[in-house]
Amino acid sequence: MSKKKGLSFEEKRARMMEIFFETKDVFQLKDIEKIAPKEKGITSMSVKEILQSLVDDGMVDTDRIGTSNYFWAFPSKALHARKRKLEELQSQLAESSQKKEALQRSIEKSKIGREDTAERATLTEELAALRQKKEQLKAEIDKYRECDPDVVEEMRQTNKVAKEAANRWTDNIFAIKSWAKRKFGFEESRIDKSFGIPEDFDYID
Repeated sequence: MSKKKGLSFEEKRARMMEIFFETKDVFQLKDIEKIAPKEKGITSMSVKEILQSLVDDGMVDTDRIGTSNYFWAFPSKALHARKRKLEELQSQLAESSQKKEALQRSIEKSKIGREDTAERATLTEELAALRQKKEQLKAEIDKYRECDPDVVEEMRQTNKVAKEAANRWTDNIFAIKSWAKRKFGFEESRIDKSFGIPEDFDYID
């Protein structure tokens, strides 16, 4: 026949706590050493070790009166111990949640200015169109520089209108850059990089 399996360490601890909870009494070590083997199947040799582990974990109270040590544990104490542990775990969970939220905010903040927003797309398209128009006008003026004065004057007027429009958009872009620096504390170089604005970007003379 197979040998009967002994109690695990945790099982012994649980059964010893039953002694205190069921009797609601105060014991000396010698009392526990008699009761534990008889009623709970805990070997007398392990009683002292199990009892000390419960004392160390705050589940069993002990006090020395005269020359003897006394041990006791009431269900209310176990309830308070579980409540304290639950509060500790809840506090740790709340702290972890706060750290997670702070990290998430940092991640979201780091994305600002890099996302493909409609506003950014519009500004990029307008900027590219203005650059292209400027180059076209310069090429046209160069082409007709030696041609009829009336044609040249017409091209100059067209260029003037385009230049004014370009400078209005330049005003808008500088205003947005100023707002972004105040709102998010971004450096100007970061804003230029995010929106594809060249370092020499300025008004057209």
